[in-house]
Amino acid sequence: MKRQNVRTLSLVVTTFTYLLVGAAVFDSLESSTEEKRVFALNEIRDDLKVKYNITNEDYQWIEQMVIENTPHKAGPQWKFAGAFYFATVVLAMIGYGHSTPSTIGGKAFCMLYAAIGIPLGIVMFQSIGERLNKGASIVISNMKKLLKFKKAEATEINLMMATTVLSSIIMTTGAAVFSKYEGWTYFDAFYYCFITLTTIGFGDYVALQNDHALQEKPGYMALSVVFILFGLAVVASSINILVLRFMTMQAEEMQREDTELGPVSQNVITLDGEIITPDGRLLQQSEANLCHSSPDRVSVCSCTCYPRYNDLHSVYKRSRSSRIYKYDTSGTEEELYSADEVPAILEKRASV
Repeated sequence: MKRQNVRTLSLVVTTFTYLLVGAAVFDSLESSTEEKRVFALNEIRDDLKVKYNITNEDYQWIEQMVIENTPHKAGPQWKFAGAFYFATVVLAMIGYGHSTPSTIGGKAFCMLYAAIGIPLGIVMFQSIGERLNKGASIVISNMKKLLKFKKAEATEINLMMATTVLSSIIMTTGAAVFSKYEGWTYFDAFYYCFITLTTIGFGDYVALQNDHALQEKPGYMALSVVFILFGLAVVASSINILVLRFMTMQAEEMQREDTELGPVSQNVITLDGEIITPDGRLLQQSEANLCHSSPDRVSVCSCTCYPRYNDLHSVYKRSRSSRIYKYDTSGTEEELYSADEVPAILEKRASV
């Protein structure tokens, strides 16, 4: 099995294992608290029904009204400022869910807008990320020259460290700002920044949803938009480095496999002593007999003293994975010898 296949299978297994571990941890941390909250809410609901003589239908109606009225506490969500914030959230693929279009036209336009805007946003973030990486590499290279390093070039590790530091600065600074304006604890504000810049967007914490901030605090609104766009660009630069590193590893592995092949087994040799060249040309018998003395050709048997297996035209070829395979006319493929075993087999058969 090729190393690429092994790596892919390992990634799949690791990912699913990570999902199982995550589910177990979240279950142990959150399930008991959830049960307590549900029990407490049910008690409050029953007390309200008894105290104010509310029927189940009326309570459900009140509950629905409270849920639908929640987004409007921050003021109009679909005036230009609120619509601009919504468009930013759509293009950034965050999807808080704090406000959603309710008309058929709004829903249709949202799908069309997202279909065009999301690829545009991805390309923009990746382009900005590349420019940030380029700038960081120049700064790191100059610093290495000043410090008189032997190699002044910026490595991938250096760029990863730089983007990690910059991401940390953005998140910690953003957490301080949102904690001040939104009245959240610093931990909750940092949690909001992380969930936002990783585009998870649960919607349990959403900025600009208090005191009509969308309409009355344009400076804070602009700061929130800049935080989202610039923060996502920095995250994109980190992802760009990881993707480039993965592609480099694949290219290096393919090059290593090609190097391991060497010049051996450039021809395909049959049990009849015939040699088929890579371009499909069939060499004559006299030319085929030269394979005994040519180091560039490896054959399991180049003579005609051995019968064919079940009268099938079996062919032996050295593959990219340094194995010898037997191919027959039925279309099946069977692994027979490794490349290291071939010299011993030739020597044994030559002595017969």
